[in-house]
Amino acid sequence: MTSENKKYKILLTGGGTGGSVAPLLAVAEELNNPINPPAPLCKGGKYEFLWLGTKYGPEKEMIASTSFGAGEKAGIKFRAISGGKWRRYFSLKNFSDLIKIKIGFWQSLWIMIKWRPDLVISAGSFISVPVVWAAWVLRVPILIHQQDVQPGLANKLMAPLAKVVTVTFEKSLNDYGKKAVWLGNPTRRSLEIPNPKFQIQNLNNNLPVVLIVGGGTGAEAINDLVWQSLGELTKFCQIIHITGKNKGMLNDKPRITSYAGYDFLAVEQMAEALNLAEVVVTRAGLGILSELSCLAKPAIIIPMPDSHQAENAARFKEAAIVLEQKNLTAEKFAREIKSLIDNKKLQKELGEKMGQVMKRGANEAMVKIILELLK
Repeated sequence: MTSENKKYKILLTGGGTGGSVAPLLAVAEELNNPINPPAPLCKGGKYEFLWLGTKYGPEKEMIASTSFGAGEKAGIKFRAISGGKWRRYFSLKNFSDLIKIKIGFWQSLWIMIKWRPDLVISAGSFISVPVVWAAWVLRVPILIHQQDVQPGLANKLMAPLAKVVTVTFEKSLNDYGKKAVWLGNPTRRSLEIPNPKFQIQNLNNNLPVVLIVGGGTGAEAINDLVWQSLGELTKFCQIIHITGKNKGMLNDKPRITSYAGYDFLAVEQMAEALNLAEVVVTRAGLGILSELSCLAKPAIIIPMPDSHQAENAARFKEAAIVLEQKNLTAEKFAREIKSLIDNKKLQKELGEKMGQVMKRGANEAMVKIILELLK
């Protein structure tokens, strides 16, 4: 089979949270763009994808809801493997998780021997570490993407084995040396296409819409702030609230006018929610921040305390309102949202600045690197 009509197999890996999933889905979407295909590498068919992730993270649902344009389902195959997290402090869980990591390595090795990928791509997460180690043993080329400003331990363990490490921020070039390439963060183009067929429940008046999202697995602290201030919030805005799986309001709660709560939204549904939203309230995960930058949306950012998100939020402090969770009460939460809703001039300024924070062209740059690695 010639390189012209070969169907290339790309193994994607990541999960546990949505952060390591979104940019890889953007890359898969870009490679199989039915309107503007990236290169004639695959004249005989599309790229084929396999995803190795966790059993309990949001990645399986995120993958299942992904399409490659015109409503065509992505068809990314998914396999769950064993995995563990190495904690940088003493914990008995480290011993059991080491066993899980070893099991994950052998599972990954066996899967790759059978499936024979041409390339392995990861954007972080501990489930990826044994996968990348297995890929290195089999001499499969590896591409690592660093999203956050602060490099995580998983990427530190995987980067030495990679052919290329792509980074979101120029500052990260110093963390990975000569193999690092600064390109920004890939984002799903499908998020730019509203889906009016998806009807947000319970929104039926002329109040402005605020989208509140705590990341792929939700954020209980933000959820609590929403529920504690809901009576006040719904006086001046309508809320679309993505709570995270199993973190929603109790089923016996009465329906509240101007409030729509969801555990999870598929990408086409998220596109409509973003289209409707005048303001977005979010954690400081790079996946959602990159998407907000792409869409130039004014935002209120509440970084997860004592985490890498603090550095992410610092990069956006001139383009968004950044609030510290430890100092945040329900009253202040509602007051900050109302202040931004009422200030159209500030919304416009923040939206324009948000659109300038991230380097543009990440999707195309990532595809170019992938095509070089597949040659």
